[in-house]
Amino acid sequence: MTDVLRPHAETEHADELAALARLDDRPRPPQWRLSPWAVVTYLVGGTLSDGTVVTPKYVGSRRLMEVAVATVATDRALLLLGVPGTAKTWVSEHLAAAVSGDSTLLVQGTSGTAEESIRYGWNYARLLAEGPTDAALVPSPVMVAMRTGALARIEELTRIQSDVQDALITVLSEKTLPVPELGTEVQATRGFNVVATANNRDKGVNDLSSALRRRFNTVVLPLPGSEEDEVEIVAGRVAEMAQALELPEVPAALDEIRRVVTVFRELRSGVTADGRTQVKSPSGTLSTAEAISVVTHGLALSAHFGDGRLRAADVAAGLLGAVVKDPVADQVVWNEYLEVVARERRDWADLYDACREVSG
Repeated sequence: MTDVLRPHAETEHADELAALARLDDRPRPPQWRLSPWAVVTYLVGGTLSDGTVVTPKYVGSRRLMEVAVATVATDRALLLLGVPGTAKTWVSEHLAAAVSGDSTLLVQGTSGTAEESIRYGWNYARLLAEGPTDAALVPSPVMVAMRTGALARIEELTRIQSDVQDALITVLSEKTLPVPELGTEVQATRGFNVVATANNRDKGVNDLSSALRRRFNTVVLPLPGSEEDEVEIVAGRVAEMAQALELPEVPAALDEIRRVVTVFRELRSGVTADGRTQVKSPSGTLSTAEAISVVTHGLALSAHFGDGRLRAADVAAGLLGAVVKDPVADQVVWNEYLEVVARERRDWADLYDACREVSG
């Protein structure tokens, strides 16, 4: 087992990528490690002709992944849009790993992301000593991707201030990045493209300008369509994280995972699974990513302070933290759900008691 807490996708799944490259006889766009068909197979999973099993990285519509990969194969940039927790970052990372063999050319969008993160910066010690030179220039991940014909990733694009976002317009439309201080420019090598992610549900979102939005093809990633899909996603991701953290195996946790997913889905939709009871929805999004966090936290409690088997008492605190973002309004929503829904389910008595205990 590697000592790295979270290996990059191209490292963790190197065997799958190598098998796909070895068996892939379909046309590949310039600089691509795999054909578009093989990239989609890597994303959605399958069994190869030599028996190699490719694990699914995205559980959902194959057609959606085909549209995303086809976009990257053109000169249009790709924008993965969706509410938090719909695997936008996960898809962009694995897409870059499969196409370029490198998922690390990343700009993490925040309110403090500067234009230099997208264009280029300077080594100021050399700049003062030598003036503007190639040696003093510090390329951004986008500039490196342009030079090498790789995919650049921009996470949380709408977190970045609007004037900084617009630094991408010339890159995406002209496929060049001017460096006026040196009187030159960087022209994109064939194979270069940008994969960005964004959501419009969190606070602090900066809408894209119409000029920038026109330069992206947008693919909307939905929340998992069925409970079984969401349980599969949560179980798969938790299994990977549990292995890295040396926590108990997930199969012993499937019953508890299913209950966590049910709670999240019912509170998100505002109605119980049988459609008989209306419930209020909390202020948070209750994403699949949060469900993964609740279960992983519960496994840690079980491993270090329990008997190694995930139980209701291990997930109760995580559920409370995920649901109650507003300590007043959300607490009312959570209490009502416990009394109206959880209390009435006989096989949920342990979960009801555990949640009531941590709710105070």
